[in-house]
Amino acid sequence: MEPVDYKILKVNYNEGIAQITIFRPEVLNALNSDVFAVLNDALNDLSKQRDLKVIVITGEGKGFVAGADISEMAEMTEHQAYCFAKMGKTTFERLEKFAVPVIAAVNGYALGGGLELALACDFRIAAKSAKFGQPEVTLGLIPGYAGTQRLSRLIGIGSALYLILTADMITAEDAFKMGLVQKVVEDAQLMEEVMKMAKKIAANGSPAVNKAKEIIRKGMEKDFKSACKLESEAFGKLFDYPSTKEGMKAFLEKRKPNW
Repeated sequence: MEPVDYKILKVNYNEGIAQITIFRPEVLNALNSDVFAVLNDALNDLSKQRDLKVIVITGEGKGFVAGADISEMAEMTEHQAYCFAKMGKTTFERLEKFAVPVIAAVNGYALGGGLELALACDFRIAAKSAKFGQPEVTLGLIPGYAGTQRLSRLIGIGSALYLILTADMITAEDAFKMGLVQKVVEDAQLMEEVMKMAKKIAANGSPAVNKAKEIIRKGMEKDFKSACKLESEAFGKLFDYPSTKEGMKAFLEKRKPNW
């Protein structure tokens, strides 16, 4: 797949890893209806890539995504706002349920809708200078793209309420301590470290990687016993995959698997 320029979104594809860059640097990559529509187009195109193994999402310039575009929201009616929130939720749910792992490379401000985008990814790697927050209450609003639900499930109710009700902006180190991000790296090394991690994931047996993501995500919506049953069924089904046979054979033969 050749690099694709969607004007407000850029996609580079190399060796099974797709890097999506939100490209509205003049407004710190703020989310609007066009961004949601184009991101859906990009995901549609990527879903057709049979060798796709990992997606990385980042932002151009100083911001990951600094929030939703207030200039679009300011004059919305109740129904228009509901539809706008639903559009964002639908797009982020696609990321959350996408077959391959999705990594957020947080290079700057991840505020409001930007943090909600990062939450919809499978995990988050942050530059030291990155900032995180849910400042919606300062506008008389609440998070609208499932942020209240994903944030509380990820870092606990107390920490989620703290971030949302105070609207405080926190550092990458504080986000790491909360469990909001999984790793903090030097700014200049962010994409290098993220790509190194993406390649490490891509080098594993992709059916198993994708199945692990699927079962973890589905299991979060079930009680423990039902989730364990789901896991056992998926574990068994993987034994029908050639990659599973190859992985175990390579282990016994003390060599790298040939996926």
